Amino acid sequence: MPLAKALELAQEYDLDLVEVAANARPPVCKLMDYGKFKYESAMKAREARKNQAHTVIKEMKLRPKIDPHDYDTKKGHVVRFLKQGDKVKITIMFRGREQSRPELGYRLLQRLAEDVQDLGFVESNPKQDGRNMIMVLGPHKKKTEAMAEARQAQEARKADAKANPGKSQNPAEAQAPSEEPAEA
Repeated sequence: MPLAKALELAQEYDLDLVEVAANARPPVCKLMDYGKFKYESAMKAREARKNQAHTVIKEMKLRPKIDPHDYDTKKGHVVRFLKQGDKVKITIMFRGREQSRPELGYRLLQRLAEDVQDLGFVESNPKQDGRNMIMVLGPHKKKTEAMAEARQAQEARKADAKANPGKSQNPAEAQAPSEEPAEA
């Protein structure tokens, strides 16, 4: 339809002529309220941003002479971050004479990378940076996949809670037998 006729029609119905596909040949236009069109496109953009994942780099700091239990705790944090789909920057801080033994830090970083290789991969190999040695681990799963899995697990828990309302949500309470004193 010619542009003049389309504008005349829009004016007759008290609407706006809105171009919805500028790259098409010929360009596609619709008769609609422009304010409503702007609002709907803003809502679509907001929805897209909500589902978009932000890349977050979590940091974990270690020392070369870390205790085995402390190492396990820190490794647990790294595992949690990788499961959530975040990158993890591991920093080993050297102090004093430890700086002359960078191979200790390198071995520790390699051990950590091997321990979490099923969840993540070495994105940047260990490098000495002054008094610190740095390595970055990236997750195998994208952030959006991890968020979707977490949402599904949460919905499953809610559905289970609705199906079994009398059941306790705390697994420790469910397993422990009730200890009430016997009446004589």
